[in-house]
Amino acid sequence: MPLFHKKNPPVSEQKLFAKIKRLAGKAVGDFNLIEENDRILVAISGGKDSWTMLHVLKELCRRAPIHYELVPVTINPGFDGFDTATITHYLAELGFTAHIETTNGEEVINAHLRPGSSYCAFCARLRRGALYTTAQKLGCNKVALGHHLDDHLETLLLNQFYSGTISAMSPKLLADNGEQTVIRPLVYVEEQLIDQWTTLREVPRVDCSCPMLVRRDQKRQRMKILIEELQREIPQIKNSLLNAMRNVQPRHLLDKNLKEF
Repeated sequence: MPLFHKKNPPVSEQKLFAKIKRLAGKAVGDFNLIEENDRILVAISGGKDSWTMLHVLKELCRRAPIHYELVPVTINPGFDGFDTATITHYLAELGFTAHIETTNGEEVINAHLRPGSSYCAFCARLRRGALYTTAQKLGCNKVALGHHLDDHLETLLLNQFYSGTISAMSPKLLADNGEQTVIRPLVYVEEQLIDQWTTLREVPRVDCSCPMLVRRDQKRQRMKILIEELQREIPQIKNSLLNAMRNVQPRHLLDKNLKEF
């Protein structure tokens, strides 16, 4: 009996996955995320978000009227104890070959992280660069990242509160290297849906084994708590913030690059 694969999943699990798949499919259609003959690097961290994305993209691929390929890739950040064996085994259960790229991320972070800067954010930038390099090597024209709805909203608030910019994450944009296109198929999917489904599905969760994991990104955690607090008073706040990102009215802003004053 396979270690991870579950036959005849509970109805509740099926309904949750159907909802996640429908939302991801809507994002794919709304933003033209996947096109004919795409070769998509699917970034697998081992966490709940990336596994959910892979499951969804695999199912969408099976039913799609177009042909595209999925290439799961894991960036090993170099932290002691990072469990690549579980990732490799679960990918095999899903019918994929694991591509594990080992980096010296911990060494680079310790050498170059500026005081007061976010350890997690710096690590994420390094992993993103490694993903782009690997995409080039594997002939992938797109890179799929597992950022969900809550990630997008938290980034929107983070940039306004701490960076003084009105920006968030785009569901589709040209990568920093100017070669690959980054896509985020889970942009419409709330984190709680992912958490519920992966728990019911008993999807393995592998953390990055980062020595700073217990501290996480304190600013992002503050935004998460803020949204949760506001949601109790404003139940539709997530939908409202999401709609704000696609309903920009430049003439009511102060940016001289957007209009003449």
